[in-house]
Amino acid sequence: MSEKQKKLSPVEKIKSESRQLRGEIAAQLADENDFFSKDSTQLLKHHGTYQQDDRDARKQLREQGGGKAYSLMVRSKIPGGKLASRQLLAELDLCDELGNGTLRITTRQALQLHGILKKSLAETMRRINEVELTTLGACGDVNRNVMCCPAPFNGDPVHQQMQDLTDRLAEHLAPQTRAYHEIWLQDPEAEEKVRVNGSPAGEDVEPIYGKVYLPRKFKIGIALPGDNCIDVYSHDVGLLAVCEDFQVVGYNVLVGGGFGVTPSAKKTFPALAKPLAYVTPEQVIDVVSAIVGVQRDFGNRGDRKVARLKYLVANWGVEAFKAKVEEYYGQSLATPLDIVVEGHDDHIGWFSQGDGRWFYGLNVENGRIKDEGDFRLKSALREICGKLAPPLRLTAHQGLLFTDLEEGAKSTIDEILRRHGVPLHDELSVVRRWSMACPAMPTCGLAVTESERALPGIMDKLERELDRLGLADEVFTTRMTGCPNGCARPYNSDIGLVGKTLGKYTILLGGRTQGDRLNTVFQDVVPAEEVVSTLVALFELFKEQRHEGEQFGDFCDRRGVAELAAEVGGPATAQ
Repeated sequence: MSEKQKKLSPVEKIKSESRQLRGEIAAQLADENDFFSKDSTQLLKHHGTYQQDDRDARKQLREQGGGKAYSLMVRSKIPGGKLASRQLLAELDLCDELGNGTLRITTRQALQLHGILKKSLAETMRRINEVELTTLGACGDVNRNVMCCPAPFNGDPVHQQMQDLTDRLAEHLAPQTRAYHEIWLQDPEAEEKVRVNGSPAGEDVEPIYGKVYLPRKFKIGIALPGDNCIDVYSHDVGLLAVCEDFQVVGYNVLVGGGFGVTPSAKKTFPALAKPLAYVTPEQVIDVVSAIVGVQRDFGNRGDRKVARLKYLVANWGVEAFKAKVEEYYGQSLATPLDIVVEGHDDHIGWFSQGDGRWFYGLNVENGRIKDEGDFRLKSALREICGKLAPPLRLTAHQGLLFTDLEEGAKSTIDEILRRHGVPLHDELSVVRRWSMACPAMPTCGLAVTESERALPGIMDKLERELDRLGLADEVFTTRMTGCPNGCARPYNSDIGLVGKTLGKYTILLGGRTQGDRLNTVFQDVVPAEEVVSTLVALFELFKEQRHEGEQFGDFCDRRGVAELAAEVGGPATAQ
């Protein structure tokens, strides 16, 4: 550790003194306040919950001399997005009974409840666990939800092998502290003498994370070269499956992806993961554990802005990082194979599973499950899950798959969705289907402007303009965030719209749908009302000057932002 890093960040001190994530959470659950202390909010993240406040209400409450309208976001960790209908129904019950009436599918194949009051938090946690879900490690300085292609193509074993590895990694890297069980699940009248993992009561063991866990959050994703639907290059560790004769024979291990950026800190940057090694399926868990160990021991604990694995990889270089991983693993690792991603399927629409059954991919705009006016998605899901009880999968593009369906169920699902005003896959515009946004206002404390509430209006306008230009069938990704932290992965999309300040966005161009290329800043401070007109000028140029078969992101990358800006009359800002 460098001299600079010997001065630990305040969060490191909080974790160190927390008694393995206990802190004062239990005591504060019982006090009269409607909020947790700053120290407890840091620890609560590891338990799967963020303290937030209603930013729409701040001004009025301030004028009235009151405090903030506090609530909590509670995130369930769902490896590979795999869950049962009864589990989704339980989360829908919670959003109605204890939350704000909506449920959100995240960009990492998980579920989020919003608007949970402090007095209802313990009940929320208990009920989530009662249906065999968990929130432990859904947030915090540990491995988060492990992502995997959710499509149940069962004609060969490849997808199931990837899902099985996802489950094993999630279990292997789950925090072992008993704090979660003690605070949220243990019957206070029971005198339990043995931990769930077999060690004596009162003795906590974290064999992977140690006393202070990781320097920052850690993300893992598994993908196929032909279908990068989980954005494998955006993860701390990406596993790109290598298949032969319909079997996964190994994985290219990618390291150092991550999109969080702090605008005031030039030392921060988005990064795509880089190839590190090729490993067999049997090696994966031990190699990933070695990578986690290196990050645990050498990641920056003095400055959380540069604490992600991507900064360690950037500072050391891939070869030096690999040498240290090999040291932790105990043997040398093979050179990565020369493979790249070649596609991205959002899995929306009807598909044969290859086993005589079907699955249907439903686009959920920005992941928000709600009933609003004639659009009653929440009610439709209740009816489908109650009547058919299909196994479910959540996608990395905030969609929902109904799986293992008989042929006759197809008309039933179509009818239920139509009756509830939910657009079917062939009723969506392409541009809307391939867009997504982070929640931002009013719940996210980091947001500087709107995202989820702004993107649908932008899509309305873009739909009309692309139809006018004859480009309605063009596939490209548009991703919006309310701040530069990158939760909706805007930095590798064809079009990134990143909140810069209130009502203004940075427009980034030149990524691509496959997710293997970063985009570049085109214009840095664009008022919301000028976003569409700025993009339309670019699409007009694209229509006139594209090469045959060229996609929009590839066109922008080929031309470059400076040249594009010169042609459409706007300033370009180098990234």
